[in-house]
Amino acid sequence: MKLPAVLSFVAPLVLVVACSGAATIADPDASTTARGSEQTGQTCKLASECYAGVAGGADGGALKGEALCLDRVQDGYCTHLCTTDADCCAVPGECKTGLKQVCAPFESTGKMMCFLSCETSDVTAGIAAQAPLGGYDGGVLDSGSKEDAYCHAYASAALGCRSTGGGKNNRKVCLP
Repeated sequence: MKLPAVLSFVAPLVLVVACSGAATIADPDASTTARGSEQTGQTCKLASECYAGVAGGADGGALKGEALCLDRVQDGYCTHLCTTDADCCAVPGECKTGLKQVCAPFESTGKMMCFLSCETSDVTAGIAAQAPLGGYDGGVLDSGSKEDAYCHAYASAALGCRSTGGGKNNRKVCLP
């Protein structure tokens, strides 16, 4: 029996969504602008669009550093300036999950910014933090490139794990 064309497309997508859990990006072919639950890494055009709901409002006034919208990242990337890892997720409401964020230099900007970490120890801890929330690892721990799979599942289908660039303090983070 041959399924109508619409059902042959929709049925697998529904199955993937039903099995993937709330914290994952269900369809890797879906819009590349879909981003995960965290405010860091959300799409933006202006810094004023970042960190809505955080003490101080969408301008990120209470953040431990100025809110930024990185235009070097496709569709923008919300982040903020920082000095140490402790500056990331320092303000109530800034971070919504147990996913680790790190403070790292970004390319040749000379500025330190917060990013979703995909360093090996943070990947394992991040998946464990999502389990009580109903998060499904989507086979991340079993995949060949668990860091890339982690970024796809928890940040965006369009993001992978790469170095921040910018010198000797590089970190592995979820970026395109």
